[in-house]
Amino acid sequence: MMLSENRFTRALASGAPQVGLWITLCSNFAAEVVAPAGFDWALIDMEHSHNDYASVLGQLLAFAAYDTVPIVRVEWNDAVAVKRLLDLGAPGLLFPMIQTVEEARAAVAATRYPPQGIRGVSSATRATKFGRIRDYTTRIADETAVLLQIETRAALARAEQIAGVDGVTGVFFGPADIAADMGLLGQPTAAAVWDAIRPVARRLVAKGIPVGTLVSDTALAADLIGEGFTFVACGTDTGILARGSDALRARMTEKLTL
Repeated sequence: MMLSENRFTRALASGAPQVGLWITLCSNFAAEVVAPAGFDWALIDMEHSHNDYASVLGQLLAFAAYDTVPIVRVEWNDAVAVKRLLDLGAPGLLFPMIQTVEEARAAVAATRYPPQGIRGVSSATRATKFGRIRDYTTRIADETAVLLQIETRAALARAEQIAGVDGVTGVFFGPADIAADMGLLGQPTAAAVWDAIRPVARRLVAKGIPVGTLVSDTALAADLIGEGFTFVACGTDTGILARGSDALRARMTEKLTL
């Protein structure tokens, strides 16, 4: 048995736009509800949710039957967490709050086996189909998406150096935290925030580095893809549930008051 190609990683390398959905409900059942929707990728969040390894595994299993590629945002740039998630078969990882070249190198090293990195070796994992994938160790570095999240003005200033670290698949801009760092807490779509992000993103795109983000506005998401962003999440599962339930209740209230 041979290792399958990572559709998401290959798509980023080719420049094909990838539309995503943020997953925070920590439920394999909820993941299975959205998995057939046809998103190119989904982000299973461990940083800002109560996900643990067991719940992440359940969600990876839910997405396995569909074409949507699940990427996991690890809690922190921690080699032990990275090792466990890769052994569970996560096709890619998003590392939060990368500030320096050294942190970027540490993130990549955690995803690589020695001598290129420090990932521990275990042959009987879900990732290797319990020892059945014969070329896993030789090919997994090329198939794993390593995405680094830029979330501060200092990181924006170093983005080109961070993105240039060997093994980085793409750079993800976190507008909510960038806004907070700029004194605009709660204003991720403020013009000043995107005036800071866009020039950096353009420079990375010009160098052939895939860039992405999360915005809960489909018009802005589409505009960003038109500007060269490659992987853009356009909403969250909790947002869909909250806004959908609010809208349903409002429509019912309107009908009852007519």
